[in-house]
Amino acid sequence: MKKLFIVALLVVGMTSFAQEKEARPERAQMEQLTPDQRNQLQLKKMTLELDLNASQQKEMSTIIAEQSTKREAKMAERKATKDSAKKQPTSDELFAKKSQMLDEQIVMKKRIKKILSADQYKKWDEMKGNKHHGMKKRMMHHKNKKPVETGNKK
Repeated sequence: MKKLFIVALLVVGMTSFAQEKEARPERAQMEQLTPDQRNQLQLKKMTLELDLNASQQKEMSTIIAEQSTKREAKMAERKATKDSAKKQPTSDELFAKKSQMLDEQIVMKKRIKKILSADQYKKWDEMKGNKHHGMKKRMMHHKNKKPVETGNKK
């Protein structure tokens, strides 16, 4: 009786794993929002979470638009270099890229600090940190195919 029960469990387990998963559409095939639509949505989210006034919304919309165009350009550049060659960047090139990225982040933080009030800036910084922490956790999970233990941010 025990053997029959174990065999039945194995059969049920095997058939459940053999089921076809629903095919998810590829990212390229999914309906994409235009850059302007993405910018508007991001601005509306920030307005809701930070309670931005009209002048702050106007200034933030320009910053979001600039970030969006830079991001699109960098993605196109990455795609072009990815397709052309599979060589690894040198340590000097990596250092230069990371240094430039950090410099841009410093400038962006200063610009946003001028626009937002102290309370809004604090909340924005926390939101940004939480988003970064969650993204890092998901990326590590995706790379290793297993959950990753992450310590506190602070």
